[in-house]
Amino acid sequence: MNFTNKVILITGASSGIGYSLAKSLPKENCSLALISRRKNILDELAAELKNRANKVISYSCDVGDVSQVRETFSRIKNDFGKVDIAILNAGISHRLDIKNYSTDVAEKIFNVNVFGIINFVEQLLPDFMERKEGTIVGVSSLAEVRGFPKSGFYNASKSAASLLLESLRIELRPYGVKVITVKPGFVRTPMTDKNEFHMPFLMNLDDAANIIIKGLKKEKRIIQFPWPIVKGSKIMRILPNRLFDYLMSKPLPVRKK
Repeated sequence: MNFTNKVILITGASSGIGYSLAKSLPKENCSLALISRRKNILDELAAELKNRANKVISYSCDVGDVSQVRETFSRIKNDFGKVDIAILNAGISHRLDIKNYSTDVAEKIFNVNVFGIINFVEQLLPDFMERKEGTIVGVSSLAEVRGFPKSGFYNASKSAASLLLESLRIELRPYGVKVITVKPGFVRTPMTDKNEFHMPFLMNLDDAANIIIKGLKKEKRIIQFPWPIVKGSKIMRILPNRLFDYLMSKPLPVRKK
């Protein structure tokens, strides 16, 4: 995949992986449409990148609100003419004990992690299918593999995202539209900073962004990293339920601050 002169849309661009990708991609001679709810951070980022990228515009949008997504996408089309690559990265997490089980929390997580992809794909498909080109990049997680204690809503949302992207990849292949799924392990972000448990092979943002960009250039169907967590997730997937339940009943190692 060549990024030169491409228009790249990035959701969740105000922090974490989206922010790091936004800072790294201008060297590829492309234009960026940056999306987040936090417009003030995006405006600062856009100002920093304006002399490095071909064109950069920031947009305030709640990706879980379909009406906002439709309005924002219409503005992007008006400003750039088209979108070539959509990196649907927006994501949230919230660990909570079973005593605090909450449909409100579940709704917030699924709105961003799942419908944040669905809503933008709906806008992207007509143009992509008509042009018979375009790339949809959905950011899921290696946490999709099982339902871990206190993270059930997050795990389930990422599993849903991965299966959705897999289905889209197969269906859109005849139209020349590529679908790539990104599955990171633990990456140091404001979201993972809240985790109270030890996170093995915790990666820094720049390394994660570089791996993703390299994977996109190679047009990998699935970009997953780091490899020890990838291997571990494959083992975790095939663990007998009895053994998985036993292991998950043990306290997690506490994270060192």
